[in-house]
Amino acid sequence: MREIVLDTETTGLDPNTGDRIVEVGCVELVNHVTTGRTFQRYVNPERDIPSQALAVHGLTEEVLSRHPVFAEIVDDFLDFLGESPLVIHNAGFDLGFINAELSRLERPLLSLDRTIDTVELARRKFPGGQANLDALCRRFRIDNSDRGVHGALKDSLLLTEVYLELIGGRQPGLELASNAVRSAAGGQRDFHPPRPHAPSPEEEAAHERFLDGVPDSIWRR
Repeated sequence: MREIVLDTETTGLDPNTGDRIVEVGCVELVNHVTTGRTFQRYVNPERDIPSQALAVHGLTEEVLSRHPVFAEIVDDFLDFLGESPLVIHNAGFDLGFINAELSRLERPLLSLDRTIDTVELARRKFPGGQANLDALCRRFRIDNSDRGVHGALKDSLLLTEVYLELIGGRQPGLELASNAVRSAAGGQRDFHPPRPHAPSPEEEAAHERFLDGVPDSIWRR
């Protein structure tokens, strides 16, 4: 099963008022294991960068002006996504920006139905707990110490680790097996290697006396 963990950085909070994407970052998973394949592009938003957005991602208008516009990366981006499910933290936000860019180019939009929203996963797993990425990194002891500013690929890599923890850890099958053993035992068990159990002469004699009282015993046929 192939999945794509995805994040974007933007000029603001609302694509309907002219905010644009400035970076996209993606990480490929196959059967819940990272493959090493990633996709990352900076995007020229063709507009200014408000100070609030600059404080979040640190990408200036001057730096982004040297990068391609979304129309120039869209084919490579969509090819990388393919038809795979998209793992996104607050999927409606990122998909809203992506679809706004696709709409400008008269391209088919991406459906929210193909997304796995890790905010929703976190709220179901930890009702009442904080569901932002930093809080989940702390909860799962994921090192995010270099997240001074946000980056789409950097955040996608962190989200990959968070997502795998939310669905049961990196090897959920092993965790389920371990839980089943503990449940069946009524708690934690210590396992010991099997011991040999050869009968003593006294036990063999007792067994023979027992068989004397069993008519037509199958053990003596």
